[in-house]
Amino acid sequence: MDTIFALASAQGKAGVAVIRVSGPLALEAGAQLCGNELPARGTSLRILKNEAGERLDEALVLTFTSPNSFTGENTVEFQTHGSTAVVAAVLDSLGRTDGLRMAEPGEFTRRALENGNLDLAQVEGLADLIDAETEAQRKQAQAILAGALGELAEGWRAKLIRAASLIEVTIDFADEEVPVDVTPEVTALLADVQAGLEKESVGVRIAERIRSGFEVAIVGAPNVGKSTLLNALAGREAAITSEYAGTTRDIIEVRMDLSGLPVTLLDTAGLRDTEDHVEGIGIALARKRAEDADLRVFLAEDDEILDVEMRVGDIRLRPKADLRSDDEGAVSGRSGQGVDRLVDHVSSVLKNRSGQASIATRARHRDAMLLALANLTDAQDILRRGPEFYDIAAEEMRSAIRALEMLVGRIGVENLLDEIFSSFCLGK
Repeated sequence: MDTIFALASAQGKAGVAVIRVSGPLALEAGAQLCGNELPARGTSLRILKNEAGERLDEALVLTFTSPNSFTGENTVEFQTHGSTAVVAAVLDSLGRTDGLRMAEPGEFTRRALENGNLDLAQVEGLADLIDAETEAQRKQAQAILAGALGELAEGWRAKLIRAASLIEVTIDFADEEVPVDVTPEVTALLADVQAGLEKESVGVRIAERIRSGFEVAIVGAPNVGKSTLLNALAGREAAITSEYAGTTRDIIEVRMDLSGLPVTLLDTAGLRDTEDHVEGIGIALARKRAEDADLRVFLAEDDEILDVEMRVGDIRLRPKADLRSDDEGAVSGRSGQGVDRLVDHVSSVLKNRSGQASIATRARHRDAMLLALANLTDAQDILRRGPEFYDIAAEEMRSAIRALEMLVGRIGVENLLDEIFSSFCLGK
């Protein structure tokens, strides 16, 4: 395997830059750059020199020997001054070293996967951690990166292996008297795994929303103050407002951190009948986005019939609280009346929903769990048909085990790897 190197910290001027080298020649390359004074282990301050003996920089040098490194290979990291000129000089010197090449995006992490230091779910957690913008996203990504999903899948897998082995013993000794009926234990093991899979698969959609962001749509008739309310919530002029109905014709999106949760606010076109073709397109789009949103905030009078049906958790408020003598249950983006209460209400609803999130965070995880569930359901149905069908039940259990191995990337995910690692930066 090639020895690779790259800048592991962000591009551009900084106080400190981190340059990583990993592979079979990493220690030799590091020693060459340090004038054959590479620290045998741990960290040390060294003068870095190029092949001509010219001083490049003074750097903190860290060495990691296989398998005790991020990649599982021999690794050297140089913490240099963060000048772009220093970084360029060090990278240029490494590039001139025989046997070294620049790393591809995500290649360090890919090697960690290939060397067994991370499973695929942990790789995805690392990608999510790098992209995390809110506290909820950070906590979710840290749980995946720590191996929580892999541990869960391994526990299910161990139970299924136990169940399949018990059934296969019965098959192997079909012509003899088996002293113990294994069916109750097998049934209990399958039921236990099935319950866990059902619980986790239900919560994946909420977990996906924590990762990608909840959508909250502001819905109502034209000129009720939807855009003004959006601007008040966003703290800036994100949408055009005017006294003329039908100003908003497209979906205006504002992404924000709401009590640690990622939320995208949607300002939609006013819902009404219109003969204006362009406005009609905007209204149709507004209806569709409102239907798909996780939560809707309706601005409407008490006796007003809504064009979009309310769901559990949706919020209904009267508009333009600043123009009312009684502002109970009303909100105004112009004056700010009721805006804080609305934010607290939205935060409370979304926090309650996020509490139902599973450890699994992606559609790929859900698909693997649903496949395992389908196999287990079939296995249980077949078991009830009697011992003569146990070989088929055992095969269904083995199929469920393979689905769980797909969940953590042990098998059947080669076609996903290029797509996953292409999202990583060069030094990861």
